[in-house]
Amino acid sequence: MRLSDLQAKDIITTDGRLIGNIIDVVIKNGNIEYLIVEKSKFLISMFTSKDEFEIKWNQIKTIGDDVIIVECQ
Repeated sequence: MRLSDLQAKDIITTDGRLIGNIIDVVIKNGNIEYLIVEKSKFLISMFTSKDEFEIKWNQIKTIGDDVIIVECQ
């Protein structure tokens, strides 16, 4: 799978909330450590002015055809 394939997918939480889309990744020692996610417009206006955040690779539960499901605390 290519980064461009991942970037085309929406990131949603296990409870179904859309949180954004991948804009970049952080790689350490040859492994993906974090996904850099741009928050959806709703989340930006409702919760913070910061428009991106990191999701650890181990938070990913499923990578589907159209979405990536993540566990967020």
